[in-house]
Order: sequence, then C-alpha cells, then structure tokens
Amino acid sequence: MEFGAVLQTNPPASRTVHLAKLAEQHGFEYVWTFDSHLLWQEPYVIYSQILAETHRIKVGPMVTNPATRDWTVTASLYATLNEMYGNRTICGIGRGDSAVRVTNGAPTTLKALREAIHVIRELANSRSVEYNGAQLQFPWSHGSELEVWVAAYGPLALKLTGEVGDGFILQLADLDIAEWMIKTVRDAAEKAGRDPAAVKFCVAAPMYIGDDWTHMRDQCRWFGGMVGNHVADIVAKYGESSSVPAALTDYIKAREGYDYNQHGRSGNTHAAFVPDDIVDRFCLLGSASDHIAKLGALKELGVDQFAGYLQHDNKEETLRVYGETVMPALREQIVAKA
Repeated sequence: MEFGAVLQTNPPASRTVHLAKLAEQHGFEYVWTFDSHLLWQEPYVIYSQILAETHRIKVGPMVTNPATRDWTVTASLYATLNEMYGNRTICGIGRGDSAVRVTNGAPTTLKALREAIHVIRELANSRSVEYNGAQLQFPWSHGSELEVWVAAYGPLALKLTGEVGDGFILQLADLDIAEWMIKTVRDAAEKAGRDPAAVKFCVAAPMYIGDDWTHMRDQCRWFGGMVGNHVADIVAKYGESSSVPAALTDYIKAREGYDYNQHGRSGNTHAAFVPDDIVDRFCLLGSASDHIAKLGALKELGVDQFAGYLQHDNKEETLRVYGETVMPALREQIVAKA
C-alpha cells in the first residue's frame, strides 16, 4: 500500500511546502491538496515550490474540476511541471464542489467530466487531441506522463470511473461503502473491456493519531459535512432508495445547509449533524494499532493508496507516527538475509 498526505493551501504557502517536505521525509509517496481558488491559495503555484524542494513525491489536486480552468490550461500546467521536475504529478478530478459552488456555479455534467479527462490526459501525456474542433498538441512537451484519477460517489460517476479512470478516489474510509464502490468500479471497467485490476484505488479520509476520542471526533467532524454535500446531490438525483448504500445516505437527513466559508475546517459550525459513529466509520482515528487494523482491512478490499487529510491540530505528530509505525506495517517486509 502507498500513502499520501492531503493538505489545504492555507497561507503562508511556506507552511504547505514545509508539511509536504515533512511528508516525504516520513516516507509518503504523494502529497495532494484541495483545489478551490477562492477559499485557499492557488495549488499549482505551490506545487512548483514543493517539487523544487523535494526529491520523489508526486503532487496533485484532490480534486480539480472541468469548470474553473480551460482543460488545455490544466494540461499545460501538468506538462510544464513534468518537464521541470521529471513526471512527478498526478491529477485527481471530479465534477466540482467548493470551487464552483462558491462562485454560484454548479458541478459539471458527467459528459463534460468524461471529455475533460480525455483532453487533459492526452495533452499532458504529450499526445495530440481534438478540442473545440481543432487538433491540438503541445509542441514543447516530450515524454510527459500523467495519470488521471476520478473522485466519485454516485452510480453513474462510478461507472464513468471504471470506464475511463486511471484510478478511483473514494473520499471516505467506511469499509462497507468502500467494498461496494470498488466492486461497482471494477464491474464497470470489465464491462468496458478494461482490465479491472488496472484501475487503482485510493481511499482518502482524515487521519488523526491520538487517544482523546471526543477531541479527535470534533477535529474531524467537518469531513462528514463535506461528504454530505456529494451525498445530498446523489439523494436529489436518485432518491433515498437508490443502489447507494444506506450507510452513506441515511446520516444526511439531519443536514441543514452548508457554509462553504468553513469548508474543510475543523471546528466548523455546520457539521454538528454528523454523528460520532459516522466520524468513526469515515475517518481513521485512534492509536497506531487502530489505524493499522483498519488500513489492513482496506488493503484486503483492494485499496492501493490511503491519502490522509491533515485538517486538524495534530499534523506533525500524525505524520511522524505514520512514518515510523503505521506505514511500515502495511508495506511488504524485506529481510537482508533469508
């Protein structure tokens, strides 16, 4: 299993760069960030500095969207970073949430998402693509490599992921929901004539090492509120009797609006509807052994990467314990002498 750290690009940018460097020092393979240009600082500018001050980690958004940037601009950003720093980028993409809703927009259609994935991936892999009736290619890009991983919850978005995604990003760590969604994506990949094993799976959720469960839950309750935005869209589209597991849809019945000014922030005031058991199911909390046990179960389901959100007050210690204890327990053990 591989590991990523998910950061917000709050000012100062040097703090984000510091945490990214610390994640690499502790053995993480990926650093992801939010991508919401009004709420936080521009991530692609910060990626350039992170890549300049690290050696091997890959960086990318969790997640970008097809609406806030022209697709060719997004592809150019990746191809440029890859040329500068040696193919160390990854693209997480979805229909859009905070970046579009704060500007009174709405998530894009799945058709637009599918087309954006194709255009971004082709251009950022130094290939030619048709866009707006023209055949386009970056004449300066040679050997750029980019995987595009799709964040999804609903049945049709999961189907799209299986059909075209290099990877699937599931933003919660509930075992039952993860099992259903991974199977749904794999089934879609197989029906599309793809090798289901070729689609990589990333579970992303808050990770907090500690022993004060009340405090940990309060620090991570925001996540259930954020996930609730996407679940509310699913319920609005499919109703409460859809094929989506009830464990995902039931808890939002007490949801009353959402304040994007507090999006992704611990201690916010709009996530009180999220019960403790949902926090526990969606997140990774507790001792190192608690984390290892749950990650082991996720690994058994086929999860290739765990990406831990660090939007809480225990960032450095959580990174340290993951590097020294948690991640080694989930990786293949090789001995010097058999």
